[in-house]
Amino acid sequence: MLRLPAFEYRSARTVAEALELLGEFGGSSVDKTPEAQVMLMAGGTDVLPNMKERIFALQRVVGLHGVASLRGVSVDPEHGARLGPNTTLHEIANAPDIRARYQALAEAASVIATPQIRAQGTLGGNLCLDTRCNYYNQSALWRKARDYCLKKGSDVCRVAPNGAGCYAVSSCDTAPALIALGATVRIASRKGERELSVADLYSDDGIRPVHLHDGEVLTDVLLPALEGDWRSTYVKYRVRGAFDFPIASVAVAALFDGDECLEARVVAQAVATHPLPLTKVETLLKGKHWTPDLIVEAAEIAYKTVHPMDNTSGTIALRRRMMRASTQRALEAVARPGA
Repeated sequence: MLRLPAFEYRSARTVAEALELLGEFGGSSVDKTPEAQVMLMAGGTDVLPNMKERIFALQRVVGLHGVASLRGVSVDPEHGARLGPNTTLHEIANAPDIRARYQALAEAASVIATPQIRAQGTLGGNLCLDTRCNYYNQSALWRKARDYCLKKGSDVCRVAPNGAGCYAVSSCDTAPALIALGATVRIASRKGERELSVADLYSDDGIRPVHLHDGEVLTDVLLPALEGDWRSTYVKYRVRGAFDFPIASVAVAALFDGDECLEARVVAQAVATHPLPLTKVETLLKGKHWTPDLIVEAAEIAYKTVHPMDNTSGTIALRRRMMRASTQRALEAVARPGA
């Protein structure tokens, strides 16, 4: 049985208290590297297993579970929705207003891990999920025997030794859905607040995948009011359908006027270091009636656009084929009136 290492745990009751604790501990709240000293934790479904594997060597953890202001779902048809980062994935997947207005997000939350993990894991935790790689997400004994990778302090990426950086994979299911739906996040620090789009929350860097600075806390996830005939969906492929992280998935959101698509957003996941907008697919679909032939053409573009590395479950060829199949399934679902 793997056991947790010794660490100091402090539970915050407010966002302000969490920020003070981060300042007191004098470290990064998001830096998931060998030098990290302190980390925020809500549900703990990712942080604690990684600590058991000694992937994170933390001295301190600041718990956000007791911060009531970070929980809850509120939907206003005229102004959009506000989701608390501490809201569980189960609550989001089953919220009637989210299922009715932001279907892709509800679907994404509903296929994360297992029912037990969805009951504990949170939206904020999923958005800040660490990138994954076959050379990184292993036991300490395995990594020591094989030698460490770039993400764990080495100067070499074991996936691409001649590459320019770390190619660990972004695997958070809710991010592509939120990007397709045009969501933003609000972030607090002791210096004040800032907002940015969910798309801008992620970097093309497998080591530091999330654009959160030292001492910052994610406080709100904001969805715009979607006027008109907006339809959305999320299609996920994983090796074990009841548990695994995605190895090829896609979120689609589109605005229709009758049979004509006025706007399309298509975001691939689990094939790059960050959620990947498929802009060529979006350009093809916008302003057109989605015929079966057009959908097949769009899925083929998705297949040609993605270039995953050999660093997670499934072969590269399989993941590219599943991206084509998933994109076609998602577009066919959205093209149907009432989707």
